[in-house]
Amino acid sequence: MKKIKRIIALSGAVLLAGMYISTFVFALLDRSETMGLLKASIVCTVILPVLLYAYTLVYKITKGDDSGRGDSA
Repeated sequence: MKKIKRIIALSGAVLLAGMYISTFVFALLDRSETMGLLKASIVCTVILPVLLYAYTLVYKITKGDDSGRGDSA
């Protein structure tokens, strides 16, 4: 399971890096159609991490993952 989590985390990081690069490129281009692409890229840059966080939160709640809690009991 740890290997799958690492693969998903790596793919998420690569996807975010790609979106940051595309946002930068769209901001530098001076064409009318790139404004819509720039807006979409900025929105995806914000929404993707939020969705990934929500997914991991729901996963922890449904699976009862206690790895974040201390062993005081």
